[in-house]
Amino acid sequence: MEKHDPHTRYAWRCLILFSLLYMSLYCCRLNLGNAAAIMMDDLGWTAKDIGILTSALFWAYGIGQLINGRLSEIAGPGKFIVLAALLSPACNLLMPRQTNLAVMAVLWACNGYFQSMAWAPGLTLLSGWWPKNRHGFAAGFANAFSGFGQALCMVTTAASLSLLPSLGWRSCFLLPAAVPLLTLVFYKLLVKETPSDAGLPAPADADPETAENEAQMKAIVQEKGALYPFVYLLKIKRFRAWLVILFLSGVIRYGMMTWIPLYFSDRFGFDVQAGLFQSLAFPVGMGIGTFVLPVLTDRFCPHDRLPAVIACGAVLAGSVAAFFRLDPSVAAGPVLISLALFIAGFAVYAIIGCAFSYACDIGGSTFTATAAGILDFSVYIGAAVQSIVYGFFLKAMGWGMVFASIAAMSLVILLIAAGSRTR
Repeated sequence: MEKHDPHTRYAWRCLILFSLLYMSLYCCRLNLGNAAAIMMDDLGWTAKDIGILTSALFWAYGIGQLINGRLSEIAGPGKFIVLAALLSPACNLLMPRQTNLAVMAVLWACNGYFQSMAWAPGLTLLSGWWPKNRHGFAAGFANAFSGFGQALCMVTTAASLSLLPSLGWRSCFLLPAAVPLLTLVFYKLLVKETPSDAGLPAPADADPETAENEAQMKAIVQEKGALYPFVYLLKIKRFRAWLVILFLSGVIRYGMMTWIPLYFSDRFGFDVQAGLFQSLAFPVGMGIGTFVLPVLTDRFCPHDRLPAVIACGAVLAGSVAAFFRLDPSVAAGPVLISLALFIAGFAVYAIIGCAFSYACDIGGSTFTATAAGILDFSVYIGAAVQSIVYGFFLKAMGWGMVFASIAAMSLVILLIAAGSRTR
């Protein structure tokens, strides 16, 4: 891709605007976790109740990924992305008017489903603009912004509490809802869904094997029906190994994102805003890790991204174990905590970033969204499980069990990745 040709300009415009839009949607997804401590005090809830709410979103999101990934390949990804940016904020604007746990769980589940309409369709959008040898770059770039999305959500939530203190937890659902709506305006004005919509040819792949695989996948869909890509992918042993790796990564990633602010509040007496800002290093590390490592695998191991997963599993286990032993009240404690969280965020989200590069590789332009939807389904089933399991762990066994289980799962990821390389 030449730097100044029209295709490159449109491809960059698509990548940047989709990445910003997807980042902004995190303001409407993770804000509940950031407001959890205040909601528990105000509504008399327990960690288990918060776990029910977050689990409802994750289950709906995961199931939505299975459905919307394939549907977007049939109907076009652009419609799904726009609906996500409209309907998720609508759910957020309804939340402050509720106090009943069951009603809020239904509303938050709807939010999860609407959120699922963005990511897998977005990967289809990007794979249509970027050639295969840049898939790791494009997927990593977009996924990096989702990591930064947690940081943006933390800042937006803290700003909401400062600007609208009289509303308490309710403010955390108002200002965040405005962010994706504003970003959507620029997305609609500037992004073309496909190169043909801009009067341009599809990106050329230098690898003739890629073109042959694309033709085979299109023939498979025409011959065996629109749902056959699910069967095709699930027959692949390495794809199934990625599903287990991503399930465990989802438990770890969302376990830390959901509960670390509460950990600072519960163990060290931080207020909500202080806990959020101390936690910022985790999503910053996520954003950098999920961009840097997929790009490196594009260059050094484009046909097998699992060596990067093996390294990340080891680093993740060590950083989580170190984090739990650190105390912010001692000298250099806050700096070391931030460093440990940064490294943990880098490692866990680098794993997920490599998986979505793999989805682009194996799915091509024909069913990248199907592959990404199945993989992301596995991530969010893990996220849903952690919401319930860690709520129970906190009530029954305390924080030690939470972090010990995260370190153990990191090592299991390492072992699965190492075993899958021999297949």
